[in-house]
Order: sequence, then C-alpha cells, then structure tokens
Amino acid sequence: MEITVRFFAGCREVVGSDAVALQVPQGATVADLERLLIAHYPQLKPYAGRVRYAVNWDYVSEGRLLQEGDEVAMIPPVAGGAGPVWAWITADPIEEATVRPLVETPEAGAIVLFLGVVRNHAEGRPVVGLEYEAYVPMAERVLRSLAEETLSRWSLQRVAVVHRVGRLKIGEVSIAIAVSAAHRREAFAACAYLMDRIKEEVPIWKREHWAEGGARWVGDPTEQMPDEKGEEQCP
Repeated sequence: MEITVRFFAGCREVVGSDAVALQVPQGATVADLERLLIAHYPQLKPYAGRVRYAVNWDYVSEGRLLQEGDEVAMIPPVAGGAGPVWAWITADPIEEATVRPLVETPEAGAIVLFLGVVRNHAEGRPVVGLEYEAYVPMAERVLRSLAEETLSRWSLQRVAVVHRVGRLKIGEVSIAIAVSAAHRREAFAACAYLMDRIKEEVPIWKREHWAEGGARWVGDPTEQMPDEKGEEQCP
C-alpha cells in the first residue's frame, strides 16, 4: 500500500524533499515505517527515537497501524517553552542510548536516568516475566502532561519518559525516565516525583507471570494471590 511521508526542518534538509510516497506492506506500523525510512535515507538515523509521528494530523504511538493513503508527518523536536518534553508508549525494547540524548543540553550539569527493570520475583514468589497493557492514547497524553508538570515544578532543561507495553522478560526495561538540570538536586527530585506520579495516574496495567504457572494483574481486587501451598488467599 502507498502512504505519503512529510518532512520538516532538519528532517526535510537531510532528505532533500518536503514529502515522498512510499510503499509499505499491509499491517505495517509507524515503527516499521521508521525502519524503512532509515533504510532508504540513512542520514535520518540520528533522528531515530528523537522525533514524533503524526498520522493524518494526529500524534500517534509507534504501534499505530498504517492504512492505504495515510499521510505521515515526521516531526523533529519543537523549540519553545522552558524546554522540550518527550513522552511515548512503545512495544519495542527501550534502550538507554535512545533516551539519554533527548535530554542532553550544554546547560545541563546533571542528567538523571532511571530505568525500571523486570526483576525475577514479586512478593517473595519467583516471576518469569511481566506483561504491560495500556490505554495508549490516554496513557501518552497523561505521560506528557505529567512530564510537563515536572518540567515546570523544577528548574529542568528537558524531560523524557517512555513506557513499554507487551510481554517483557527478566532484565528488560519497562520504563525509562530521563531529566536534565543545571544541578543534581533538582534532577534527582524531579525523576523520583515523576515516577511516583506515573504509578498513580497513567492507565497502564501490569500482569505478573509466575515461575510455577499462573499470573495476575497487579492491583486487581478480583484476582487472588496463591499461597505457598497452592491455595488461594486474598491479596
């Protein structure tokens, strides 16, 4: 199927065109499109993970399915305000190398990067992995709102936050938060505050998968935690 990709600012300059028509396979997502674009235009690689995408004039996540005739805009960071904010949901692995550059500035004397990593136990029971589900449009909006609130609450340069969805293995990163500031105290405080607010407000759910079999959605009052004898007990 054919879609149109539009470029702006630095992206337009490296591609040498305002827009191109591309053939993408049925079932392709925005993430697939980004990989295809980098294959066609290697000079776009520095923008990977640093741009946002809009499909038919609405911001979308990387997991958004593309349709015949879609207009996709590759939108580089927008200047203005106290500093840029990045917030998104992804089904792809989260890498430190993708997140940290988003908050680096010459004015920043401190960068705090927090990685939430899947551990191998929960409440004393062996865990083989976690599963995250999100109401993606709302989750991205709330993530961004909280990041903007954090930016205004402290004297920060930039804030970036990304949360993963889908099935994750032990050791994989479920969330990354990066903040930059002139001084370390603000950066540490802001990162801790944002993580706490995300756990309170963002519509993302976590399911634990146990080594002995079975699983439960954390915090769901209708699900029960089996005790050590395999019986059920209320959480």
